[in-house]
Amino acid sequence: MPRFVAALVRHGAYHQPERVPSAHLPHPLNEEGEAQARAAGEEIARELARSQLKLTSPVYCSRLLRAWQTAQLLSEGLVAPGAPGPVLPVEERAELDERCLGSAANLTVDEIERLATVDPRLPALPAGWKSHSSFRLPFPGAESLAQAGARVAGLIQSETARHRDAGDVMTVFVGHGAAFRHAAAVLGALKWSEVGSVSMFHARPVYLEPQGAAWRVVAGRWKPRRQAGHEPLD
Repeated sequence: MPRFVAALVRHGAYHQPERVPSAHLPHPLNEEGEAQARAAGEEIARELARSQLKLTSPVYCSRLLRAWQTAQLLSEGLVAPGAPGPVLPVEERAELDERCLGSAANLTVDEIERLATVDPRLPALPAGWKSHSSFRLPFPGAESLAQAGARVAGLIQSETARHRDAGDVMTVFVGHGAAFRHAAAVLGALKWSEVGSVSMFHARPVYLEPQGAAWRVVAGRWKPRRQAGHEPLD
C-alpha cells in the first residue's frame, strides 16, 4: 500500500507580546525563527532521503505571517517532482490557522479574563481555560482547541485521499503547535490525555503516517511541557 506521511511543522520563534496567547497574532519571525525555518527545510530534505518518499507540491501553511514566513524559508531547500520552479510553492490554507479567540483575539490573558467579569451575561472563566481542549471562550467567533484540531485533521485527511494513487509521498503542513497537537489527537496519533503534556519545538517537524485505524508518529518527537505556569503561551 502506498505511504502518505504528513510533516507537521510549527512556525519558528517570533515576536510574541508578553502574556498574549499566540492565536491570530500578526507578528513576524525573529532572527532565531528565520534560522529555525531554514534548518527545517534541511531536516525535511534529509528525512525524504532517509524514508525514500517523494515530496508533494505545494507546501501548505496557515494564513498567519509567522507560519507563512516559515513555509517560505523552509521551501527554499525543497524540490518536488513537477514543481513549477526551483523553490517549492507555498499555499495558504485557513484550515491550518491557530485556534481563534474571536473578538478577544490579541488581548492579554488578564484582559480576556477581565472582560468576562464585566459582562453580566457571562460566567467567570474556568481556571486554566486556555489549555482546556473543549473550552470555547464565550465571545463571538471564538473556537475551542478541539475544533481547531478537527479542521487541521480534516485537511490532512483530504490530502491523504488526494494522493492515494501517487505512490510513497510526503506533504508538508506549516502551522501552529496547539492546533497540530489537537489534530494529532483527532487522528489517533496522540492520546487526548497526553495533549496537554506535550508541545512542539519551533520548526522541528513531527511526521505522522496512517497505520491501520489510526495515525502514528513515525519520525520527529513532541516537546515535553515544563511545569504548569512556566510554559510559554502558544
